Amino acid sequence: MTDENYTGVTTGTVATACSLAALDCILESQDIACVKVKTPKKTLDIIIDSCQKLSSFKACAAAHKNPYNDPDVTVDLAIVATVELFDDNGEDSKVIITGGKGIGKITKPGLQIPVGEYAINPIPRQMIQKNIENNLPRGKIAKVTISIPEGEKIAKKTMNPKLGIVGGISVLGTTGIARSMSSDAYKNSIVAQLDVAIASDISDLVFVPGNIGEKLALKQLNVSKAQIIQTGNFVGFMFEEAEKRGIKKFTFFGHLGKLVKIAGGIFDTKHAVADGRREIMITHAALCGCDLEHIKRLYDSKTTEDMLSILDEMGVSKEVLNSIALAIKERCKQRFDLDLNVILVDMEGNYLNDNFI
Repeated sequence: MTDENYTGVTTGTVATACSLAALDCILESQDIACVKVKTPKKTLDIIIDSCQKLSSFKACAAAHKNPYNDPDVTVDLAIVATVELFDDNGEDSKVIITGGKGIGKITKPGLQIPVGEYAINPIPRQMIQKNIENNLPRGKIAKVTISIPEGEKIAKKTMNPKLGIVGGISVLGTTGIARSMSSDAYKNSIVAQLDVAIASDISDLVFVPGNIGEKLALKQLNVSKAQIIQTGNFVGFMFEEAEKRGIKKFTFFGHLGKLVKIAGGIFDTKHAVADGRREIMITHAALCGCDLEHIKRLYDSKTTEDMLSILDEMGVSKEVLNSIALAIKERCKQRFDLDLNVILVDMEGNYLNDNFI
């Protein structure tokens, strides 16, 4: 199987293709089935779903991202570009790019796009501008409006609401090509939380693994959503990025089943990368004096919740969980210049370690 089976195109590439198709529709007065888009990597042939000429100087075109081997929420989503031509009266820009329905607007500082602008990222903007300029008739300027009709609904499944991008999704892409199962796009989205927090002068940050951790933190701690940073599985990456930005002290809060991996030096907590929860729990139980019979019971347990029940039964859960929380803090100190307040909780949000190590 070739590399092409593992790649797709970005929303920025599709938006650029639709812009080109709409422009061609104006100039050629016919439907456009396919366009060539110059991306930062290479030129791609993009199929266009539909074109419609709206007037002598205005047309729209739609296309979608074909499925590829990646859980991308924008796959099969219709992306539409409307292009309108005007006489060039000496304007600085020959291509004006704006957003329409389903494109989010920036409401918080710290992102690549200024507050108040539509969330069409720099590389997609450059792609649209360069591709359109190469085909623009002399003496004309083009206004390009990108819209994604289902964007507002889909945005709820993305990081946009947390980043202060309201009303829709973002038009993204750094190379024009989306690589299957690539972590880069996700890393870019979660690290943006740090930049937004810094730009908004938000302190006392709480790092959590994901949505469950965020809900429990809001329930148990006196914090706002703006103070919460989701790491996903990329704990090490986010801690490193926090350190780079001068964030040296924060709370690390989350379910034992996720955070316990850090005590074993596992900073990418994706299950397929590494697990070790059982082994780490058993190690700390043994360090706290658990006998062989209970160690074997812990080894045979299927979940960390089962292990907690056994530790509670023995009356050593606090001692073991304090040991794990301390190990998490020490592991992080070995790798980063960070001072963490570690809070381990169960699925109900109950604190498992005391003194919040």
